[in-house]
Amino acid sequence: MLKVVYDTNVVVSAVLKSESVPSSLLALALQDQVKLCLSPAIFDEYREVLNRPKFGLQSSAVEHLLREMRAHALLVRPTEPIANPLDEKDSLFLECAVATGAQYLVTGNIKHFPASPFRQTKIVTPSAFAVYFFAS
Repeated sequence: MLKVVYDTNVVVSAVLKSESVPSSLLALALQDQVKLCLSPAIFDEYREVLNRPKFGLQSSAVEHLLREMRAHALLVRPTEPIANPLDEKDSLFLECAVATGAQYLVTGNIKHFPASPFRQTKIVTPSAFAVYFFAS
């Protein structure tokens, strides 16, 4: 099974736009068609961002989604710090990808990451991952 790391922007887009490509990618993880890789830092970021007032999401709905994601995810505590010179706050996604051996890191902000691939992980947009996954 493919292992993937979803940047927070992918999860937020999935929640806010139910008929979007990111929404279909989140569904893949929740239906165990891909293995979503999470670390405590990523999980905390998902929670913090989804609970921002500007999104207008109910905290109970956010917590339900996070429980579902955790139930289907591969949880890891990365041990190798990775500095991302392009956007330091996104290092947590690279660290998780390396720790789990994820084949893909899916992000709407390609410019925030090093050139793809980064070690064994291809860094792609949601649309590019969807084309790859659904064409396979």
